Amino acid sequence: MTDEPPATESVDDGPLPPVLTAPRDGTPAPVTTAEELADVAARFAAGTGPVAVDAERASGYRYTHRAYLIQLRRAGAGTVLIDPVPIADFSGLQAAIGDAEWILHAASQDLPCLTELKLRPTRLFDTELAARLCGFERVGLAALTENVLGYRLEKHHSAADWSTRPLPASWLTYAALDVELLLELREHLGAELDKQGKTEWAAQEFAALVAAAGEPARVRPDPWRRTSGIHRVRGARALSRVRALWQARDQIAQRRDISPGRVLPDTAIIAAAEADPKDERALVALTGFGGRSIRRMAGVWLDALSDARALSDSELPVNPPADGPPPPHRWAERDPVAAGRLVRARAVVTELATAHRVPPENLITPDSVRRLAWSPPAEITPESVTAALRALGARAWQTDLIAARLAAALDVPAVVAAEEPVDGD
Repeated sequence: MTDEPPATESVDDGPLPPVLTAPRDGTPAPVTTAEELADVAARFAAGTGPVAVDAERASGYRYTHRAYLIQLRRAGAGTVLIDPVPIADFSGLQAAIGDAEWILHAASQDLPCLTELKLRPTRLFDTELAARLCGFERVGLAALTENVLGYRLEKHHSAADWSTRPLPASWLTYAALDVELLLELREHLGAELDKQGKTEWAAQEFAALVAAAGEPARVRPDPWRRTSGIHRVRGARALSRVRALWQARDQIAQRRDISPGRVLPDTAIIAAAEADPKDERALVALTGFGGRSIRRMAGVWLDALSDARALSDSELPVNPPADGPPPPHRWAERDPVAAGRLVRARAVVTELATAHRVPPENLITPDSVRRLAWSPPAEITPESVTAALRALGARAWQTDLIAARLAAALDVPAVVAAEEPVDGD
């Protein structure tokens, strides 16, 4: 493994790289029919090499996270844009490209909406993840294409409402450019991984992404508890108001396919939960209830608050059972020995991450470190630590690097550990 920084991260004091404003073959019109998709499938089946893949969603605008545009590029097939909304069957396209390596940037963001269309890779290369493993500080697609390939991409439409129809021409050009350079970027990053001796690390990470793409989405218990600002709400009765408003908003958002925050912002839910307004005048005076559409639904919000008010004590929210260790800032008080283990484990992760030029969270997830430090194996050995980390989802390359050092950090006699200074973070 080389100790040199990635050559492509060097700073150039010369003129800025040129802006890529249009695909080399022009911007294709979106495919909108089954017949057009069948032609695309034939083209891509006849193409060679990996397939660059991207998808655009309408995050922040729509309730669902479905794909509203799919972009593909392959040598010998060119670039294609697909409008998935009017198309029901993608099995022909899957058969054409399913066995090829897919190149995606930040694959975990796009794989769920592609899987929803039954488009799944059997192998992939994630350019963002590869850049992280290579030690790049800036891993966004625009930064990588500039630093690695010498072209700038404009990202004006990254937060656009891609459910808009018809899609503006400038948006389509932007979307086509997102796959224009992925094939070349993959070659450069693959070479950098090989140079640094990290090709196998990347292969294991990519295989984990492929495996996870087929898993059902995790359903969070009590999703209303993720309302922003809920930490300010005190008492089960007030929490029941958060729950009632969140559920009323969610039903409306789902029915209308609108992002929940556009129906009613979290700030409004928290303000109403704290104030418990009894009439429309008091409600609309609260933060977040000033919009005309929100005021029109004042009756819905007041009904939700009234329903929460009518709950018996036994129907109020209760704290869910803890899943994992407590917040680290409470460890020193609850278990000083465990707090010492966490400090030492974190130090090991930081040292190894620095030595191998990998972000600490890519070397091992912070949650895995916390769980291991809070509840270590009964007998702490490199083998038992490896088994514990693998059970938490760690890959072999990660445990090969870190398990022995973590075992040594965790296996400190209690008397010595109790005398160590404790970091309360």
